[in-house]
Amino acid sequence: MEQVGTQTETKCYHCGEDCTSEIIHAYDKTFCCAGCKMVYGILAESNLCEYYEINQAPGINQRQAVRENKFSFLDDISIAQKLISFKDEERTHVTFYLPQIHCSSCLWLLENLHKLNNNVISSTVNFARKEVEVIFLHGKVSLKKVAELLTAVGYEPYISLQNITASKPKANRDKLYKLGVAGFCFANIMLLSFPEYLGVDAKEQGLLHVFRWINVILSLPVFFYSATEFYQSAWKSLKHGFLNIDAPIVLAIIVTFCRSIYEVLTQTGGGYFDSMSGIVFFMLVGRVLQNRTYDHLNFERDYTAYFPVAVTLIKDNKEQAIALPDIKLNDTLLIHSQELIPADGILTRGKALIDYSFVTGESMPVEKEMGEIVYAGGKQLSGNIEILVVKEVSQSYLTRLWNRDELKQKKNDETKSFVHFLSKYFTVIVLTIAFSGALYWFFRDKSVMWNAFTAVLIVACPCALLLCNTFTNGNILRILSNRKLYLRNAQTIEDIANVDLVVFDKTGTLTTGSFFDIQYDGRPLTEEIKQKIALLASQSVHPMSKSIAALYPRRNTGEVVAFTEVAGKGIEGIIQGDLVTLGSREYVTGSTEKDFDSGVYVAIEGSLLGKFSFKNHYRENVASLIQRLQKRYPIAILSGDNESEKRYLKLLLGENADTYFNQKPEDKLAFIKKKQAEGHKVMMIGDGLNDAGALKQADAGISVTEDSNNFTPASDAILEAKELNNLPRFIAFCKANGVIIMIAFIISILYNIAGIYFAVTGRLSPMIAAILMPSSSISILLITFGLSNLLAKKVFRNSGAN
Repeated sequence: MEQVGTQTETKCYHCGEDCTSEIIHAYDKTFCCAGCKMVYGILAESNLCEYYEINQAPGINQRQAVRENKFSFLDDISIAQKLISFKDEERTHVTFYLPQIHCSSCLWLLENLHKLNNNVISSTVNFARKEVEVIFLHGKVSLKKVAELLTAVGYEPYISLQNITASKPKANRDKLYKLGVAGFCFANIMLLSFPEYLGVDAKEQGLLHVFRWINVILSLPVFFYSATEFYQSAWKSLKHGFLNIDAPIVLAIIVTFCRSIYEVLTQTGGGYFDSMSGIVFFMLVGRVLQNRTYDHLNFERDYTAYFPVAVTLIKDNKEQAIALPDIKLNDTLLIHSQELIPADGILTRGKALIDYSFVTGESMPVEKEMGEIVYAGGKQLSGNIEILVVKEVSQSYLTRLWNRDELKQKKNDETKSFVHFLSKYFTVIVLTIAFSGALYWFFRDKSVMWNAFTAVLIVACPCALLLCNTFTNGNILRILSNRKLYLRNAQTIEDIANVDLVVFDKTGTLTTGSFFDIQYDGRPLTEEIKQKIALLASQSVHPMSKSIAALYPRRNTGEVVAFTEVAGKGIEGIIQGDLVTLGSREYVTGSTEKDFDSGVYVAIEGSLLGKFSFKNHYRENVASLIQRLQKRYPIAILSGDNESEKRYLKLLLGENADTYFNQKPEDKLAFIKKKQAEGHKVMMIGDGLNDAGALKQADAGISVTEDSNNFTPASDAILEAKELNNLPRFIAFCKANGVIIMIAFIISILYNIAGIYFAVTGRLSPMIAAILMPSSSISILLITFGLSNLLAKKVFRNSGAN
């Protein structure tokens, strides 16, 4: 028997959330909704309740039911083929993105799908990417059924238009292969060079020559393959008239290799093959560390990642799934509740309540009547509607917004880094010392001149500077990612450090976008009336109704009789004999007078009690965040919303602060360009498609998201919203990056001075070079890791504090 009741402070056994509106007792457990109960029932039936033993309440809340036949488009062969990675006569391999994956219980359950359906052969989870690869027998179970199976246990696959339109990028392992080759050759060359360093008996001189030639052979793949990473970078920079740090490194590699080959051929020495391969190896280690990518993140998403794969087409009074690219002018589309509108169209049936916050930044849903235009990118919140397509997907407002020229331009990071700036002076100084040493020995002893010149170039290679940079950047990227700030690349560290103006979007960035602060004005409400209001409000999916229901947690059972909802207007129902009405002023009172302050009116038995007013709910500690930033940077707010909260923001920022409302995407972009033209280095923090142009144009664009795996517009960094309060600390930490690099570089200069002394005096032996190169590299690694970790502890100490 199933029992329905209510109780405060009760946690759902499946998802762990509070049972605020109702409590369902079943299977000797407590659940917050029928969806959570259903998932538990499925798992219990298949003896998979170990899922709940690995982690407490590991499930995802199932209050929002998934409509039937949502995945019918997967029966379309043309769509399915683009999602399937492999298929033979019996088996199909497909990979689904599951944003709900968050713990070891998820991993355990998903890798036991075969216990839920015998036709699933195996399922393998990539936890970092939040993906599951499923292998199933397509003759006995369809792709649609596999997607529905995942949905039934609380892991609805997220399938976007990008999945079928974008080519799948191949993993670039080129650097790793080069690193592996360089490491193998370096280790063996070092081993074979010990006889050269330690000396051998006269009888073993022949063996020494063999070792030298083996070193020559081992150096070839390092010189001609592993080092190509630096050749290509140096050549590109020279073609653009710019000397980057790879140019002097390439010079050192070539000089070292050529001199070593000369010594072996003339039998005057064993050369410096160990130093040359060591340079390449340590440089590649630093570069791989610095360029470490976050496979589960995408910094180049476009609108196709926001759109669904297919929608419902109504043709000849029948419903059928249609892929978005196949939508044509004058098609009639059925848009279900909570679905995105994929193309601009005219509303032909139903009343629309559309959330445009992600596209325009407007926080409140917009009501639309039949005959009005609705735009792509909005989400229908209440009931089903039908639209007549007036512009195809490729010509819609959202697509045109995304395809602006500004979003297609790529930032040129090559000449930005101060390391490249330092390398120019470093190269000039090293060449000056080398030529001076050669000139000195030209008049003293010409036999030493060539050795002194090449030795300076070998030992004073700017690899120390590059190592300082790459190892420090790599460690800082790691530390920041642990703090939920994910940077596109190492250059973004410097871009953040150099900003002198911070610009915020409001809706979804400073505000939560999903919660409201509610104020009630009117006659006092008794506890009984509050309970009736909450019960009625809980019957609707409208954001305002949900907020009112959460405002007054239910403490007793009740039933709503004759419930009626007029989309975009209001709701009413009979509770314990009283007619309760919630909605717009016109719906509740019958007044046609315009209500400029949007809110929800409440009446019982036709008698008006009062009104609930709604304001955006600002994130925790936003006031503290703004105040700390204002001590160092000017702040600006760009909002697509109206001016209803202008007074609050002026109090927060000061009367002279830049606050702009009703800002279209092009307005935000123009503001960023204007400030950059004035000489500012601008940081833009936003969250929606309406911020995409500004994020791309800004010197440092940070996209804020509730979950790093959710959709975010293209940006330089992705920041999880709960860490927004730490933004001043992130900036300070990025600024410290340059200080750490300079400290390590100065220490490395001491090694260079020692090496140059031996070089210009003509006494640089392979053994001295072999000692200086690794010791310099290892000490720099220890210094950069130690300083950056120590600084992280200092900067982020008490990071939860205001």
